[in-house]
Amino acid sequence: MNDSDVQLNAIEIELVSNALRSVVDEAFVALMKTAYSTNIKERHDHSTCIMDLEGRVIVQASLAIPVHIASMTGLVSFVLERYGEDVKPGDIFIANDPHAAGGTHLPDINMAAPVFFNGELVAFFCNIAHHADIGGMAPGSMAGGMREIYQEGLRLPLVRLFDAGELDEDLLDMILLNVRVPRERRGDYMAQVSASRLGERRLMELLEQHGVGRTRRAFDEIVNASERRMRRALVELPDGTFSFEDVMDDDGVATEDIHIKLEVSKRDDAIFFDFSGSHPQVTGNINTTLNATLSGVAFGLKALLDPHSPNNDGILKVCELKADSGTLLNSVAPASVAARAHTCQRIIDVVFGALADCLPERAMGASNGANTTAVFAGRDPESNDTYVYLETLGGGCGARSFKDGKDGVQVGITNTSNLPVEAIELEFPLLIEEYSLVENSGGAGRYRGGLGLRRVVRPLHEDCIFNGVGERFRHRPWGVFGGEPGSAGRFLLRDDNGGETKLGNKPNEVLINPWQCLVVETPGAGGYGDPDERDPADVEADTLGGKVC
Repeated sequence: MNDSDVQLNAIEIELVSNALRSVVDEAFVALMKTAYSTNIKERHDHSTCIMDLEGRVIVQASLAIPVHIASMTGLVSFVLERYGEDVKPGDIFIANDPHAAGGTHLPDINMAAPVFFNGELVAFFCNIAHHADIGGMAPGSMAGGMREIYQEGLRLPLVRLFDAGELDEDLLDMILLNVRVPRERRGDYMAQVSASRLGERRLMELLEQHGVGRTRRAFDEIVNASERRMRRALVELPDGTFSFEDVMDDDGVATEDIHIKLEVSKRDDAIFFDFSGSHPQVTGNINTTLNATLSGVAFGLKALLDPHSPNNDGILKVCELKADSGTLLNSVAPASVAARAHTCQRIIDVVFGALADCLPERAMGASNGANTTAVFAGRDPESNDTYVYLETLGGGCGARSFKDGKDGVQVGITNTSNLPVEAIELEFPLLIEEYSLVENSGGAGRYRGGLGLRRVVRPLHEDCIFNGVGERFRHRPWGVFGGEPGSAGRFLLRDDNGGETKLGNKPNEVLINPWQCLVVETPGAGGYGDPDERDPADVEADTLGGKVC
């Protein structure tokens, strides 16, 4: 019987769908609990999913990172194209290259494990994890000044890490030789492997229970259901053409005021996103590949229309887009892309901005519009080992039509957790002197924007290296319908004598010593509506509490 001949009722589809979701959620937690680096075990910068043989994302973990959904879309196609009939039980494939293997930036290691049942290849269990260092010119593989992808770290095309269950030790040794803190990196690779093996086992148990044909049929129904939900929501959106433009600060090398232009055309249940006229590919590392751009568009549309729809390929199918090759949003090799998340965040902003007038009840002021990245690295004075502490900090969330924006949260394409002070100080020779909200950083409005975050870090050793990547340090997060902009972000270097130096938004290799501290302040967020319409009691509370700009 062909899979297309198998019929499932709504209850059966829901049962299989929930079972699949439990598989990816369990593996997500397993990866988190077995990882070595704080970036995964504490911040949860990883995702798990199941993909079918067409390369479709069928189900993604509930706590997964939104940008990762498109990071994995090309992975299975690359595996089947390169290895074909040579794919075997026990294999595990890895890749990270945005230009040659479907990734979005080098620190994200994609991993795919084929799942066989009774000798038949049925699906792939995949995961992705952000490694705190993948080599390159800067600790953390993230800094301003990167001009091409060769400076960003080790590029991995699609390669086979496990062959029929046997680890390729030579390949892993080569990878670890090219990264900082190899012991930690090895631990994170093995955590990904453990999650892959767990996902394989659980999916095989599900296949044993439901059968191959019924499971594959459920794959189709799950994806189609998400697509139908999105298209039904689109019908409620007014037909028309809507446009918006936003400006990024710079690329950290040579170019300032980088424009992202969007025209959205909607008719019936179809929608088209046209980024023609956006800035050409830049020298610095804020370029994106087309799949990363798709992630931003898909998140923005889903958040506005149907935020509770499951993340799978059905969401991506709805989002037709155009971004010319060789531009900021569809870059080509050897474009530098390490900080692509900043651009993805701004893609979401322009999607929200373009659709604000036709969805005023769902519109919101611009959120912090960044993925403010701070990297501290050096040698631990006690162990003499190299360490790399990497974190992306949240900021303000835009005000909504019915409520103030949230303070100090991750928004948009990232979904990482707060990194506790205790975890940082336990793991690294660093002292966190302050972790707080930035006063007066929310944009005023009928509802105010959320506040940014401040983290003050003092090294406990000499010659600590700081690298940073920030955005909205000049172009502040805008408000809507009369709301005012939120505050800009900034990096400051302070010394114990009272001196203070304002750094650029993408600094590279700033040396910090124990008599100095580095201040990271992330952007706030824009307000919603005329500030004069705000409840007087809330205005007083804002003033006393230091909430608005």
